[in-house]
Amino acid sequence: MSTLLVVLVLSAAMLHACWNALVKSGGVPEFTIGSFQLVGAVVCLVLVWFVPIPDRASWPFILASVLVHSLYYMTMARAYRAGDLSQVYPLFRGMAPILVAIGAMIFAGEVLTRSTFLGILFISFGLMSITLLGKHFGKISKAALLWGLATSLSIGCYTVIDGMGVRLAGNPASYIIWLFMLEVVPIGTWLLLTQRKAWFTYMQDSKLKIVFGGFASNAAYGLVIYAMSLGALAIVSSLRETSVIFAALIGTLFLREPFGRQRVFATLFVALGIIIMKAW
Repeated sequence: MSTLLVVLVLSAAMLHACWNALVKSGGVPEFTIGSFQLVGAVVCLVLVWFVPIPDRASWPFILASVLVHSLYYMTMARAYRAGDLSQVYPLFRGMAPILVAIGAMIFAGEVLTRSTFLGILFISFGLMSITLLGKHFGKISKAALLWGLATSLSIGCYTVIDGMGVRLAGNPASYIIWLFMLEVVPIGTWLLLTQRKAWFTYMQDSKLKIVFGGFASNAAYGLVIYAMSLGALAIVSSLRETSVIFAALIGTLFLREPFGRQRVFATLFVALGIIIMKAW
């Protein structure tokens, strides 16, 4: 596991924690998500003229990713409606690396070493422990648990899809830009047809937040997709989900939330998992 890969994915994790905190605190999650994707699509409309068209073999993956991402945004919004950020975010981000490891083995033929898989297990357990073992945040509701699990499954699916697709695109930037241009179509069309006036009002009142969140959201996943063109999908996924720890730090430093023993426990397990993967 190269140092470049670690730096790329940990940077993406920090950005991911920032934009998820904005989604949770932004009122209507669908409006925030749709606005972030619109910002990414507009930026990519400019960038698309400077990259080649992705190779034909990657297009089924791009289209499949757009569909799965639409499902992900829906389940994520429902999860945030049903539970607190500190409950649902660690749950669906923590389970994803294990699902990606299984999916990558089945569909991409990736076989991990025992030490790498052990490191992934440490990271996943540490992250999910915040939700499943922590008492400070209260017992998670059944609805939040189910929507969190559904979100985790969609994360695993689109991660494997994009990891395989970017390797067939011929140019990682081409895959990323075309994906982000198309990703806004489903959610944007739905919002235009059902809640256009309210969505436009939200965007008018939240310009700075939308611009920052849009860049953070798209840059975060763009870095992840590029990293998946360099390394194993499960390793990238597990490192990416350290965003849960960054979210906890953001809450402590800026929102005056207690870090707590459970978060210390989770952080130690995540750090140990990264050390195991990096050292062996």
